[in-house]
Amino acid sequence: MDIHRCRFVPYPPSAINAVAFSHLSSLTSTSKGFPTLRLAVGRANGDIEIWNPLKGTWFQETVLRGGKDRSIEGLVWTQDPDDSDQNGWKTPGKLRLFSIGYSTAVTEWDLARGIPLRHSTGNYGELWCIAAQPRLRSSQEASTEDRHLLSQEDDAQEQNLVAGCADGAIVLFSTSDGDLRTLKALARPSKKKARVLSITYQNRNTVVVGHADSTIRVFDARNGQQIRNMSLGAGPVGGPKETLVWSVKCLPDGTTVSGDSTGTLTFWDGKTYTLLQRIKSHVADIMDVTASADGETVFSGGMDRRTTVYRRISSGKKQGKRQWAELTHRRYHKHDVKAMATFETKNFSVLVSGGLDTNPIIMPIQKFGKELHRTISGLPLLPCIGGAPSERLMMSWWAGEIYIWRISKYNRSQRQVSQKSNEFNEIQTRKLAARIMIQGEESLASADLAANGRMLAACTTSGVKLFRLRPKPQDILKVSKVEVPSDIGGIGARIVRFSPDGKWLLIIRANSSVQMCRLREGESVKKRLLIQRKSIDLKRLSRNPVKTKLPYGSLGNYERSINRIAFSADSRVLVVGDLSGYLDSWVLEGHEDLTQDADEDVEATEPPSSSDDSDADKVNRPQVILGQHWIRNPAASLIPKLSAAALILSFRPSQGQSTKLTKGPIAVHPTRKTPHPHSHDLPDGEDRLFALTCEHRMYEFNVLSGRLSDWSRRNPFSSLPRTFRDIRDRAMGSIWDICGTKERIWLYGNSWLWMFDLSIDFPTATEPGEQDEDPNVPPGPDGANSLKRKREPDEAHFEAPNRNTGAGGKIPRSEISISIGPKFRKMDGPETSNGRWISADLEQVRASDDDDEHDTANQSTLLDLRRGSGENTIIADSLAEDHVAPEGEVAATRILAGSGISKTLPYWGTHIYRDILGIVPLGGESTEEDDERIGPTLSSSDDDDDDNDDDDDDEPRGVEVALVERPIWTVDLPPRYHGNQEWDN
Repeated sequence: MDIHRCRFVPYPPSAINAVAFSHLSSLTSTSKGFPTLRLAVGRANGDIEIWNPLKGTWFQETVLRGGKDRSIEGLVWTQDPDDSDQNGWKTPGKLRLFSIGYSTAVTEWDLARGIPLRHSTGNYGELWCIAAQPRLRSSQEASTEDRHLLSQEDDAQEQNLVAGCADGAIVLFSTSDGDLRTLKALARPSKKKARVLSITYQNRNTVVVGHADSTIRVFDARNGQQIRNMSLGAGPVGGPKETLVWSVKCLPDGTTVSGDSTGTLTFWDGKTYTLLQRIKSHVADIMDVTASADGETVFSGGMDRRTTVYRRISSGKKQGKRQWAELTHRRYHKHDVKAMATFETKNFSVLVSGGLDTNPIIMPIQKFGKELHRTISGLPLLPCIGGAPSERLMMSWWAGEIYIWRISKYNRSQRQVSQKSNEFNEIQTRKLAARIMIQGEESLASADLAANGRMLAACTTSGVKLFRLRPKPQDILKVSKVEVPSDIGGIGARIVRFSPDGKWLLIIRANSSVQMCRLREGESVKKRLLIQRKSIDLKRLSRNPVKTKLPYGSLGNYERSINRIAFSADSRVLVVGDLSGYLDSWVLEGHEDLTQDADEDVEATEPPSSSDDSDADKVNRPQVILGQHWIRNPAASLIPKLSAAALILSFRPSQGQSTKLTKGPIAVHPTRKTPHPHSHDLPDGEDRLFALTCEHRMYEFNVLSGRLSDWSRRNPFSSLPRTFRDIRDRAMGSIWDICGTKERIWLYGNSWLWMFDLSIDFPTATEPGEQDEDPNVPPGPDGANSLKRKREPDEAHFEAPNRNTGAGGKIPRSEISISIGPKFRKMDGPETSNGRWISADLEQVRASDDDDEHDTANQSTLLDLRRGSGENTIIADSLAEDHVAPEGEVAATRILAGSGISKTLPYWGTHIYRDILGIVPLGGESTEEDDERIGPTLSSSDDDDDDNDDDDDDEPRGVEVALVERPIWTVDLPPRYHGNQEWDN
């Protein structure tokens, strides 16, 4: 595969201003997060990302798009009281998300539609901070006061919102009855008009507010009475007179913690509101503070890029008196830390932080110091690039802009000549062919470029736009807007996609309804692009929603939101997938008849005046357009539900499919006896659909028959290489490379690229435990490479992703410097000197290994039965000691033990690319000379030096792609704080 490494795409990732979990921590729960647990991440461009922790997988489900001059400055979740249905059964309350940002409005978001649901504004200043009233606990955990409220009406169980304004006002909002309205003002603007910078609830009736005048004020939310003032005193000598209280948080015991502009963390008594302790832990402003669920650990983040951990410890000889101490600090971020949030259960415990460096960072709490932190890329999980391979066009979009480049063909011989003559910089590797600015305030939700490079579609939450692209001299594209009917273009959408043949435009509306539009060229000299006057609405199968337990809350229809779509190579099969893992499919019946009139297509299916037809028949009657119509796949209900939401849906490309030629129209026309005729010819092309879930489980379906393919039955999840299963960054896209007997699919994520050859079965295990064999693991004493053995404490890379507490993998025991967690001392014999400290967590992990190996053995036995004699099976034997994979790559060949025969593995992987924005095919077909070649040939389309092959062959080596990288060091960030002895490398 030829790869053009491109870094010229100026995609601007946005800073993180707010993060919020949908649920409060629950140390009584043993699960790794709740089924409806979500993380909302608010960015400076107005976007809100919804993440599903998914037991430590961290999958970005959707993005609620913002708009021009919009920003998210605060996020909170609430949960409505539990309700009862018509049968008297209780149903969980709905989870609701609210945001603020540089305006006087509080916005509630419709998660299922991805658009604002309602706003509440009033006569007060800009909102700077917001907090949600704590939800009443269950009757078993509630206090006497809470039990009294639980017995009252639902209004007493609602969660109100409180917000602080730039003019000093404090406003209370009501969320009762599924509405959002201003309730009252707790405090009016004072004479000083000190800004309200931070706000939180101490309990359901007490609000703690941090101001810009060195003061923390406490209010009674019931009557607005001010309870106490807590002064921070004068500012530092030589600095500002006033101290800014950027963050206030309350611990479970009522203790108030504040972080201010002097870098000081202050603790206040929760009953008397007196000063307890001050810790000067930052050299710049503390921007946010958060705490663990038990209130024994506090975290702070600031402008100095530090994330500081504090722990309550015993204070010497005084019994019962405990003080706070700084445990450690580290610089996980490369810029200011602006927002932090925590969530904990017994087996899931994470701290999420974000700031100006755009990357969310996840850190363990209970296993702090024992597990690694994890950095999630600030780039979108769904690539915002596309291309037209036949025209060598690459498109990228963000905000309200669309760029289209033409990538020149890679010529090795010309490149070598230019390098010898030092004229390489004069060679044009790409050219900007078109730039389109979308009018309106909303940001783009989706854009797509037709495969032939002649059409471009884009959508926002307010409408759909269609453009025609025509080539001009000097590789420039002329862009002309296509008139779209108001009932198609005047309604917002979340996804637009062209069919591979460019004849159909698929539109996924905000409510996840599926709409199909027919495109054709006019008969005029200029051949204008026309869009069919009437569209086709494709109905999805009704699915029973998954019922959640009452404490978890409900997300409504959000999990039925469509997130991935796929067309077959012949454009006659369509599949869409939603967040719950269901797949819906449709097929295109009939044959195209271009002799039909454009206005006749839909109307011809209705008789002139027939009173015998019922309204139901008219609704169910298929709409025939140019002799073809879309129907639900007859086997749609047989396709099994995926184990999780799909990350990738892609049909296998057709090989050698011939097109039948006919003399004239072959469509069925209406007659007097059959006024509604239509052809029932179903597609007969390639229908194998490749699916990769957010758990990185691979499936392949025969869509027209509604079952798993033979390849998928022979290659379950357990047969995938361990190195791929342990990848934490989720997959973003796929590229097919079909040639002869090779059927390769290239999968890529933000930091990795993997190839799988689906024409070969994955290695099978001959003994329990060999399933986890890894080419990067050194062979054992007997020469075998097996993981079925007692693991050493330092082998952190062997830990499966689902065995951590939600962040990164375990730190080797020899590298642990400081940690929070239980340890016990094991005594060997009567001598105390023989004692040694052992982590209780390590013992639990070892106890669970045997169960996994037992399951692997059962799967291996079933695998052998499905593969029969195993003639095409590669046995997973050990690597020879002299065969080592290149650095950053996974070995692609394996030498069979005792035979000396080299076998090619059906997979290959590398981690040499970083911050991948997306990969776009640029044409080029595999050749027979490329069959045995696995790794890529590198070229470059940026200003850096190139790392190229010296091969003189100008023929394409496999599929040719443009790999777009956007490293964080290429992003223009504002100046950051530099302390003593802190410099950029």
